[in-house]
Amino acid sequence: MDLCQLTALELAEKLKSGQVTQADAIAAAQARIAAAQPENNAFVTVADEVSPTAGLSASPLAGVPMAYKDNICTKGVKTSCASKILGDFKPPYDATIVERLRAAGAVSLGKLNMDEFAMGSTSETSFYGPVKNPWDLSRVPGGSSGGAAAAVAAGEVWYAIGSDTGGSIRQPAAYCGVTGMKPTYGTVSRYGLIAYASSLDQMGPIARSAADCAAVLDLIQGRDPRDGTSLDAPAGGLLAGLTGDIRGRRVGIPADCFGDGLDGEVRRAVLAAADVLRARGAVVEEFPLPVIRYAVPAYYIIACAEASSNLSRFDGVKYGWRAEHYEDLTELYTKTRTEGFGSEVKRRILLGTFVLSTGYYDAYYKKALQVKAVIKSAFDEAFQKYDLLLTPVAPTTAPKLGESLSDPLQMYLSDIYTVSVNLAGLPGISVPCGFDAKGMPIGAQLIGPALGDGVVLNAAHAFQLETDYHKKAPAEKGGGRA
Repeated sequence: MDLCQLTALELAEKLKSGQVTQADAIAAAQARIAAAQPENNAFVTVADEVSPTAGLSASPLAGVPMAYKDNICTKGVKTSCASKILGDFKPPYDATIVERLRAAGAVSLGKLNMDEFAMGSTSETSFYGPVKNPWDLSRVPGGSSGGAAAAVAAGEVWYAIGSDTGGSIRQPAAYCGVTGMKPTYGTVSRYGLIAYASSLDQMGPIARSAADCAAVLDLIQGRDPRDGTSLDAPAGGLLAGLTGDIRGRRVGIPADCFGDGLDGEVRRAVLAAADVLRARGAVVEEFPLPVIRYAVPAYYIIACAEASSNLSRFDGVKYGWRAEHYEDLTELYTKTRTEGFGSEVKRRILLGTFVLSTGYYDAYYKKALQVKAVIKSAFDEAFQKYDLLLTPVAPTTAPKLGESLSDPLQMYLSDIYTVSVNLAGLPGISVPCGFDAKGMPIGAQLIGPALGDGVVLNAAHAFQLETDYHKKAPAEKGGGRA
């Protein structure tokens, strides 16, 4: 039995029944990491010693090995945001999400590689080198949670926690043929997540199945007094709510997401997913959503403005890496930030500083906030008629390494179907729905209304009851090609 190909819930059942020990699961994962890490570079830090939890708790995922994206604070464990400027920084505290998962019996195997400070869509901007897609090592895994998606796809962990500012969970999940969920904004505490854009950031799970994602979210959602944006909303019950019954559910397909720029193979796969939902009793129809065209420019203005503010704290004074030669405080700041940040982070800080500057604030940042409100209103109107929306996750399958870095604008446009979910604070999930002619995975996105996480997960679960794309491993499609 290959333990690494089980879902997280399947492994948990075997642990609880005694068919498999925690030591067996940890050893299997460590062996897979040792074999895969030189190829896909999914980890920044691999835990030296991993101890089984002391007895299995009542949690449905107790004892299951997992890992965290490298922008989530873990006490005493290097947390670098895949950036030179943080160096070997080890936080003195755990993120709330880490505390909650540890209490539920999670076993962390380390920290996962990512785009530097979560700024990128390919996981190539990491100071520790690019992550590579397990399905084809010449291609990107998506980003910024590329290490998390690659690790799950390669069987190195059974689930991972990533962060999603504009699609950074869903897009790499689509590129790597796994399932990734961005929950409603405010349902998961951001305390301990190193911020990129605070009004957009949200943490969530990447796993093999929607059921796995539901089980993780049951453990991590809920009000946190340390996060002023966390919602006092009902939490839990997501896994128990996976009936697979979507009869009568109204699913809208935004026609504006299927126009020019969408690869033909991706279009066919996503529309085939609509047929699967229809066969299970959902009512599926197209409708116009023209505001989608404004999502990318509004997102990048808002995200970069918030990044400019959030990243001002990294100056070499209190923690992290510091430039060696400087004459005064101003030169310390300048040299440390110049040498410590990568080119993509600098590009976004400059853009953000520009749109916040005197004379441009009203023309760019204020207008982007107004567009954000219009986009949210358009989604609210759509959800008056539909229970769910179905869109592609990305316009194409995973591009070759290096292609996107040579054309940053094209990389930004790859987020066209995902950023609006963050702007509107909605839940969205990426589910594998096919493969292109090159054998690369394709993802479909299901979007729900705010606090409609259970509806989204149940629809994804219904789809996965009818398909087996989420059960495929890279080796089965000729993955791992050099």
